[in-house]
Amino acid sequence: MDLIKTINGNEFSTYWKNFPPLEKDEVTNIIVNEIIAAVRSEGDLAVRRYALRFEKEVPENFEVSPETAKEAWEDLKSADPGLASSLAFAADHIKRFGELQKEQFKDFEAEIEPGIFTGQRVIPIDRAAIYVPAGRFPLISSALMGIIPAAVAGVREKILVSPPVKGGLPDRRILAAAYLAGADRVFALGGAQAIAAFALGTETIPRVDLIAGPGNKYVAAAKRLLFGEVGIDFVAGPTDVLIITEVAADKAASAEEAAEFIAADMLAQAEHDPDARARALVPNKAMAELVQLTLEKRLAMLPTAETARSSLETGGLIIIYNSKEEAISIANEIAPEHLELFTSSPAEWIPGLKNYGSLFIGSLAAEVLGDYSAGINHTLPTSGSARFTGGLSVRHFLKTVTSLRCASGKGYAEALAAAETIARAEGLSAHAESAALRSRSK
Repeated sequence: MDLIKTINGNEFSTYWKNFPPLEKDEVTNIIVNEIIAAVRSEGDLAVRRYALRFEKEVPENFEVSPETAKEAWEDLKSADPGLASSLAFAADHIKRFGELQKEQFKDFEAEIEPGIFTGQRVIPIDRAAIYVPAGRFPLISSALMGIIPAAVAGVREKILVSPPVKGGLPDRRILAAAYLAGADRVFALGGAQAIAAFALGTETIPRVDLIAGPGNKYVAAAKRLLFGEVGIDFVAGPTDVLIITEVAADKAASAEEAAEFIAADMLAQAEHDPDARARALVPNKAMAELVQLTLEKRLAMLPTAETARSSLETGGLIIIYNSKEEAISIANEIAPEHLELFTSSPAEWIPGLKNYGSLFIGSLAAEVLGDYSAGINHTLPTSGSARFTGGLSVRHFLKTVTSLRCASGKGYAEALAAAETIARAEGLSAHAESAALRSRSK
């Protein structure tokens, strides 16, 4: 396994464009389009048909009773108090961070010119569905990461959606987390048929305003294809991390510790699935070789080594950079989901770093803390989409709507005149007359 690449910063853009991307799966789109069309025309009948085709078990009723979720939480507290306590700890942090985010969204009205009063209101959406996958690994924490920000935003109806795995129910730990987070309703349903059902509504499944949360390629395709009929957070792909260090291998103890941290965090991403992407930026070849050696050593002890090795061999990279500016440029080009910054003076690096889902500053700020317990959200933009969006947050569950109120005044008269002039330039006579009428009647 050779992950080391020496790439001049000026050449990285060309290299990155030619880097093997994940293969486009046209078959997935065909299947998902078929599912959407069937759910649109047949409702519950189609949902059940595809659930029987794709799910391990299909319940008689897709909706899970509130009592069942509560029982799951009570059972978890008895059977695994350590996990229950850790989930409650994480939930508290996620809520507190969400409340800080919400404080940034304010209603206001301001007179920007005499007679022109502009304003905005921040209004929560009415109904949101949070999808929590349960494939190779049941993402218990995703229930907290989706439901709690929606609750903080003030969403009226928060719905958790997760595939049934046993007894026609979602994983009981996911049910417990849903109860802890404050889900109003829970549905045992997965895959593209779940996304279509909640985007379109059926006889027994409510249509929602927004669907958020990670999922497999079918879930991602359904979200992408239904966007516009329903809101989405973003289309999430395989997870990825980029770690930047300035520690050189000739710094003995510090280099060994840095290599251990880097290797551990690269493997934490790589073990998700073979399509996960783990990468590092290091200052010289000696450090690159030390990181690679440490990866091999840790892989030998890892229960998920088969998946992690497949991921690293397909898309892992250890890139040698020549300067801080070059490293920053490469990081911005990659636009990672998770960006870890192991540098002695991060304040000198941070202003230049523009494209990432979440930034982890210093080797103590393990990305796994962001995944679970620190309070920031782990549902983040992948596949370079951090170039244009951030991660799931309270803002996804809020609408910022604007208002205009007018009164007689110099600014009002000037705004009418400007509107009439622009409308006539565009050839929209009725628009111009609408402004002119008000100018004449002042």
